[in-house]
Amino acid sequence: MYAITGISGKVGGMLARSLLAAGLPVRAVLRDEAKAAAWKTRGCEIALAEMDDSASLASAFRGATGVFILPPSEFDPEPGFPEARHVIEAVTSALVGARPGKVVCMSTIGADAPHENLLTQRTLMEQSLGQIGLPVTFLRPGWFMENALWDVASARDEGVLRSFLQPADKPFPMVATQDVGRQAATLLLDDWSGTRVVELEGPARISPNDIARAFATVLGRPVRVETVPRESWEQIFRSQGTRNPLPRIRMLDGFNEGWIDFSERGRSAVKGTTALESVITELVRASQA
Repeated sequence: MYAITGISGKVGGMLARSLLAAGLPVRAVLRDEAKAAAWKTRGCEIALAEMDDSASLASAFRGATGVFILPPSEFDPEPGFPEARHVIEAVTSALVGARPGKVVCMSTIGADAPHENLLTQRTLMEQSLGQIGLPVTFLRPGWFMENALWDVASARDEGVLRSFLQPADKPFPMVATQDVGRQAATLLLDDWSGTRVVELEGPARISPNDIARAFATVLGRPVRVETVPRESWEQIFRSQGTRNPLPRIRMLDGFNEGWIDFSERGRSAVKGTTALESVITELVRASQA
């Protein structure tokens, strides 16, 4: 039995479907009972648990051959990341108590970054789960191609992609969520000992200009990049309701300045197969539904 948290999302959903297609038993770990029926129909066992409740998580993980951990993302954390630390404590306690056969934890590029930033939440998770004495794999994917969802409206309506990643011609490590889910399934079926890290990016690195060109192809209209000046970021993020924008700003700095990247600039990273244009096509199609 494989226990999957975050099963309602793109990554967890693809992982679960991959395991089910292989005829393997899946336990869907859900917070919302209303979402259980669809996974029951697919043949999943259901466990209800909150990611900050160690007792319910331990119950969901007990007896599992493998567990997939997808920590919730806090995009506006309080200083010191107390929200993430609360989840980390609960997940760690649950895994220590339940002792599943192995664990694959969704981490991120930048979990080994030298400076504190929004992704430090995953650094803290890796540090904690690396001490539990179970076989643990940390899957570190690149920037999600699906983040271009936030650019669909401006690309479609204005022919503009406003980019915080810059300069516009710099290629960044990106990957499609379906490739992340598939890789997570592959890793969960592996056998290993100790702790390991697997980096994952797409078939080619992608610049903001590449994203604009993909939008232009899919939309059938010119799309250009406007880089958003760094001095305006804090005001923009605060206007969007962010109370503590510094971690997000520092994350963007890390990508732009190059101190958030894969080891050896991705030469040893696993490469996904999904092309950017296919992701952009799906994002545009979904916006028209």
